[in-house]
Amino acid sequence: MRVVSLVPSLTEAVAVSAPGLLVGVTDWCTHPAGLDAVRVKGTKNPDVERVVALAPDLVLANEEENRPADLAALTSAGLDVLVTEIRTLPQAFAELERVLVDGCGLARPRWLDDAERAWAAVRPGAERRAVVPIWRRPWMVLGRDTFAGDVLARLGVHNVYAGHAERYPRIGADELNAAGADLVVLPDEPYRFTPDDGPEAFPGLPAALVDGRQLTWYGPSLVTAPAVLGAALGTLA
Repeated sequence: MRVVSLVPSLTEAVAVSAPGLLVGVTDWCTHPAGLDAVRVKGTKNPDVERVVALAPDLVLANEEENRPADLAALTSAGLDVLVTEIRTLPQAFAELERVLVDGCGLARPRWLDDAERAWAAVRPGAERRAVVPIWRRPWMVLGRDTFAGDVLARLGVHNVYAGHAERYPRIGADELNAAGADLVVLPDEPYRFTPDDGPEAFPGLPAALVDGRQLTWYGPSLVTAPAVLGAALGTLA
């Protein structure tokens, strides 16, 4: 089978489960290292002609990460496009099985079982309230209905803006500092927050610098995410 993945998380999930299945991936597909597949540009601007020329049996996409116009163009070219929707952890597990088992015809991978067990064992301590920036200049934060927000909630971190009308609202630093949070969570992707770039904007809040892949990717990283994120957040009992 020939598969093109337009989603970094799904690229890693397929590559770890069945090396050699992928014939095309995006420039943002960084895991696993040394991936041997044709690069088809980015998630938001894939080279549609190059994807079509690869003659894949299946194209993997996501309703948030990929643009409807690009997916429609691929479908119009006669390709089978599997579009995932992943906004919660249970959705991630269900969609990963749909991609790997139903879509790619693989046996359910052991790492997926390991990930479900790891999350079932999570026991968060006292809840903490957080603002979760994902971009700077302008400031953007997690709002409602996001996968990362659901992951944090399961680790005992309540997103202050979880009830916002927008999924990724733009909110100024002054308002963020006055939002009633007791923690700021700073991932290293999509914006690369560091000890020297981010925490200084929130002088009254402790900052948790977290691995963005552990927080936002749905794939093999889900196995280690509870322990890695829990340690960084200090929220597990």
